[in-house]
Amino acid sequence: MEWWLGYVAIGAAVGFFAGMLGIGGGAIMVPLLVILFEAQGLPRAHILHLAVGTGMATILFTSVASVRAHAARGAIRWDIARSVTPGILLGGLVGSWIASFIPPLVFAALFTAVITIAATNLLIDRKPRPARQPPGFAGMSVFGFVVSAASAFAAIGGAFLTVPFMLWCNVPILEAIGTAAVIGFPIALSGTIGFVVTGLRETGLPPYSVGFVYLPGMVGIVLSSMLMAPVGAAAAHRLPTVWLKRIFAVLFYVMAMRMLLTFV
Repeated sequence: MEWWLGYVAIGAAVGFFAGMLGIGGGAIMVPLLVILFEAQGLPRAHILHLAVGTGMATILFTSVASVRAHAARGAIRWDIARSVTPGILLGGLVGSWIASFIPPLVFAALFTAVITIAATNLLIDRKPRPARQPPGFAGMSVFGFVVSAASAFAAIGGAFLTVPFMLWCNVPILEAIGTAAVIGFPIALSGTIGFVVTGLRETGLPPYSVGFVYLPGMVGIVLSSMLMAPVGAAAAHRLPTVWLKRIFAVLFYVMAMRMLLTFV
């Protein structure tokens, strides 16, 4: 029962931040799932990939709840979501395949560097050129590929990269958050497929696993996260823009450092 309570608690936090910030929550989930899986005695050789694969699978459900909440408020740029999706679908499959070979510390260092830069830009509130707009279909597809491949390594829904990019392109922050929630779904879909497929070739996985997706953890997180996502979305539309940026920046710093320290 204590493990189920742990999963539900993680899901509640993930759902709230998914709704408020458009994030998938993987940067929160993965370190916590690693701790829970180790405490449960799951095979240590597979704990990291199980945490990432399970985190990716939960984002499928959390993003749907978040999208519905933001769409009801008209805060989604569907044109951006459509143009970035082709690259995302391919990038997630490639990224999850590469993730099964790359040393975790190498990715953790790269992830920390990128997210720290994004957080600093948000915190100092650097203004983009007024005329800057999102690139065309080709440019957005390439961007989607890069974001999705990077997201697959750490089970992040993409908002850690897409929201700063959209703000840089003069997309209002509430629309950037809502659109990031939409983008999170194809990222999670391609990443989940990749982690299931690559995990099926492994031996010694715990019972109730489908590839690198641990079903008990996924179900516990999803149950509470889908309930909390609309609460987070409502909070986002009540908070001043400057506070949303500050919350994003602080969360970026904390999760980037936590990801790095997990693998040092």
